[in-house]
Formats: sequence, C-alpha cells, structure tokens
Amino acid sequence: MHRFFGSNKKTPKPNLTDAISATDLRVDAVEVKIRKLDAELIKYKDQMKKMRDGPAKNNVKDKAMRILKERKLYESQREQLQQQSFNMEQAAFTTENLKNVMTTVDAMKLANQTMKQQYKKVNIDKIEQMQDEMEDIMEQANEIQETLGRSYGVPDDIDEDELEAELDALGDELYEEEEPSYLEDETLDLPTAETTELQAERLDEFGLPEGPLKA
Repeated sequence: MHRFFGSNKKTPKPNLTDAISATDLRVDAVEVKIRKLDAELIKYKDQMKKMRDGPAKNNVKDKAMRILKERKLYESQREQLQQQSFNMEQAAFTTENLKNVMTTVDAMKLANQTMKQQYKKVNIDKIEQMQDEMEDIMEQANEIQETLGRSYGVPDDIDEDELEAELDALGDELYEEEEPSYLEDETLDLPTAETTELQAERLDEFGLPEGPLKA
C-alpha cells in the first residue's frame, strides 16, 4: 500500500549533532584504512631491504608506491572530514550561544514587565505620608516620655550654691560619728604588784595553794 499511496511519516530533519556524529564516524573509518595501509607499507619496506636490485624489487616498490598514493588520498579525506566536523561544532556552539542569549533576553523582558506591574502598585506619595506620620508618632512618644519623667514638688528657684554648701555640710556630718562605748575611759580592776606577790606566796613549788594567809 505504501508503494502506491506513500507514507504519512515525515523524515526528521537533520541536526548539527547528528551530522557531527556521522562525520566523526567517517573519520574513524578512514583512520582504520590508513592504519591498514601503513602496515602494508612497513611489510613492503622490510621486503625491499632484504632484496637485491632487480625486477622483483622494482615490483615490490611499485606496490609500495601505489599504497602510498592511496594513503595520501585517505589522509586528504580525513583532513576534509575533520575540518567539516570542526566547522559544524563551531556552528553548533554559536547556535547554542544564541539560544542562551535569547533565553536571557526573554527572562529579562519578563522581569522588566513584572517590575513595571509591581511599581504601578507602589504610591510614592503614600509612602512619604506614612514616613511623615511615623516621624510625628515618634516625636509624640518622646514628649510623653519626657512628661512622665517630670519631677514633682521641686521648686525651680533653688540656688545651686546653697545646694553645694548643704551637700558639703552633709558630708561632714556623715563622717562625724560618736565614739563607741568600749573606747570610753573605764576603771578596770587590773591586778597590782602586791596582789601578785600574795598569790605567789600561797602557791607551792607544784603551783598548788599552801593554805590561808596568816593575819
């Protein structure tokens, strides 16, 4: 049926990533062929070293020259493919950068629109009015604090010199205290020399009393 009416499936468009991958695969395939030719060239070169000059050696030399030309062809193809891959990578890099730039620009546009919408809701006059009201409230609060901290019953016409003199006199009174009773003169019953001698006579050599004193 597809032969007569065709297919509805659409072939996906190639992109740079797929093209780069395909080109790198071709480069790898060419390098495999070049390594194979290198192996043949080494073989023919070794043969030529062991051979004498003559038709046989010339025949081997002709084969080596043909392989060398083929190798040059593959090397040229490899360089072309590598250059193509490099160019496509640069294009892909540039395309990706452009996508990032467009994404950044779209994000900035959206942010700009959002800021404009938000600033439309902001009333500078109301903000300034609110600031003025807050300043008035703070001044009123300070006045209330000063009023509550006012002193009562203190006359305004007090002389500062009189207060300083009274303060100095008060300091002297605080430091003048009465002497304690234990420092006053008292008559203490201290032992006299006569009493000491009498007590010494009444004690024996062991410190024991001998008896009542004679009259």
